[in-house]
Amino acid sequence: MFSDEDSEISFTVKFLGRVEVVCPDGLQMLEEALESLKTPDTYSTEKKGKKSKVYLFLSLSGLDILEYKTKFLLYSCPLSTVSFCAVLPTFPEVFGFVARHPAANTYHCYMFQSKKFSHVLVSVIGDAFQISKREESVRGGRDLIVESLRHKNKVLQKENAELKKKLTGQTN
Repeated sequence: MFSDEDSEISFTVKFLGRVEVVCPDGLQMLEEALESLKTPDTYSTEKKGKKSKVYLFLSLSGLDILEYKTKFLLYSCPLSTVSFCAVLPTFPEVFGFVARHPAANTYHCYMFQSKKFSHVLVSVIGDAFQISKREESVRGGRDLIVESLRHKNKVLQKENAELKKKLTGQTN
C-alpha cells in the first residue's frame, strides 16, 4: 500500500528495450515485442542490443525508467497511459507493460527481466494503477506531468541529502 510519505518503490531490473506496438494490450503484444527485441534492427535506436541494468521507479503518478549508473531518466510513463502489464507465461522472469505515447497516438511496449521480482512488480504496478484511478476520480484528476515532476524532484532531493551525508562523513 502506498502512503503520502513513502509513495514510491524502486527495483533494479534488466531493461530489454522498448518497441512500438499496434495494440494497447494482450499477452500476444508482449510476446511479439520480446521477439522483435531479439531481432537486431540497425535502424532502431529503441532496441537495445545488450540488456542494461535500470532502476524502475513506481509511484502513484507513474513509472520512471532510469539508467542504473547515471540515474539519467530514459522514459517516464504516467500511470494513466499504461494499458496493460503482465509476466510472460513462457518466460516467467520477463515482464512488460504497454503505454500510450502522451503526444502521439501510438503505443510502446517496455520489456524487462527480473529473476526474483517479475510477478511482484506486475502485481504492484496493478495495485498502483487501481489506487491512482481511485484517487484521480476522488480529486477530479490532477495534471500528471506536474505530479511526475514533483516525484522526480522528491527523488533527487532524497538522493542529494544522501550524497551530502556521505560527503560530510568523508570530511570529518
